[in-house]
Amino acid sequence: MLTYRFYKTLFLKRSLPMDLPNTLFPFRRGITAIMALALLFALPAAAAAEYVSIQREKVNIRSGPSTDHEILWKIFHGFPLQVTERRGKWARVVDFEGDRGWIFTPLLSKDKRVIVRVNTANMRTGPGTNYEVMATVRYGVIFEPVERRRDWIKVKHADGTTGWISEQLLWPADII
Repeated sequence: MLTYRFYKTLFLKRSLPMDLPNTLFPFRRGITAIMALALLFALPAAAAAEYVSIQREKVNIRSGPSTDHEILWKIFHGFPLQVTERRGKWARVVDFEGDRGWIFTPLLSKDKRVIVRVNTANMRTGPGTNYEVMATVRYGVIFEPVERRRDWIKVKHADGTTGWISEQLLWPADII
């Protein structure tokens, strides 16, 4: 609608045909098809994100794929990461803050974990804001995702506490 009004305002004064968008862009269908194909190929790549967690108590994240590279920081058991690249037995990973580094893959687990990415998050008794707040959890707390209902994730803490947190407050939100 906006596009048509734009063309109508600009070009009708010159007596151009009413099917102006087709006249101006004869290859519009071809471009649309190419964009649709590009989107189709991009979606599986986005959907195929690989998430892992740390299986040891303390693990080094390095600047490159070997022990010769500098240690950037250390992370702890259960910490969730997204794998963005693999080289032999090393994986390039990104964390919930966007920090990147390399980790030796035998130190990783396929166990799913999520982390609170906001200062505080309410853990509720059910999947919605109409349910009672049972706990307030802080930035960086790690949970095991158990179940999803719409945009709420049921999580379990290492101490056994189970509750619901909005997916907007967790990373990665698309893990379950």
